Amino acid sequence: MGSRVRLGRYINLYVQSTSYRLPKPRIHAFGRHANQTRARKTMPRKPDTNLRELTKGLWRDNPLFVQMLGLCPMLAVTNTAINALAMGLATFFVLVSSSFLVSLSRGLIPKQIRISCFIIIIATFVTVADFTLLALFPALHKELGAFIPLIVANCMILGRQEAFAAKHPVGVALLDAIGMAGGFLLALFILGSVREVFGNGSFLGISLLGADFEPWVVMLLPPGGFLTLGFVLLFFNRLRYRRPATARTANPEKP
Repeated sequence: MGSRVRLGRYINLYVQSTSYRLPKPRIHAFGRHANQTRARKTMPRKPDTNLRELTKGLWRDNPLFVQMLGLCPMLAVTNTAINALAMGLATFFVLVSSSFLVSLSRGLIPKQIRISCFIIIIATFVTVADFTLLALFPALHKELGAFIPLIVANCMILGRQEAFAAKHPVGVALLDAIGMAGGFLLALFILGSVREVFGNGSFLGISLLGADFEPWVVMLLPPGGFLTLGFVLLFFNRLRYRRPATARTANPEKP
């Protein structure tokens, strides 16, 4: 009798150890709960999320001051504020237009040839910007030279298509493009303004420091662009990583 009881226990333990758990039944929502579930899935993005996408390129993820992208046009065209503004506006137009078209056609472009398609889209809008600038402002177009067509090779623009526009809806892609392009435009304008003031003694072509001012010629050369970028980055990072006074009081031993 005892052996039969032990054998029964062993059989029960074996069955329990080798049995598989059945999957939980899928519960379908009906009525009011179904409406709540459907509304949760189709809920639009929060306003603070949209604002974060729009402003991240201006400060937190600035393409030039944080990601250090677009250094070639920065050195070449920021010798005056007007040149920097023109390059920034052309880049703004190309990035926003390309992001709109790439996001709109993200389900139609094959994955294997997406980079080539992105470059063709970017080159199309660069051509539009180049011819528009040539028709309206020929002197400014001559001043900028080949750097307008070279927007095609700007890694910031191609990177935003690959990393963001091709993976998000049109509205979100436009917010990201406007923020990134606006941050790049702002960075170029700041650098161009500083270099023009110290290199020519003027701002937007208007004399500020008078005839007695001796221009710093180095500020109009590529070394002056590197020096200006370094000092602006020093000031930018000082503001970006500055701790509040309460935090410094709480941790006086930390710098």
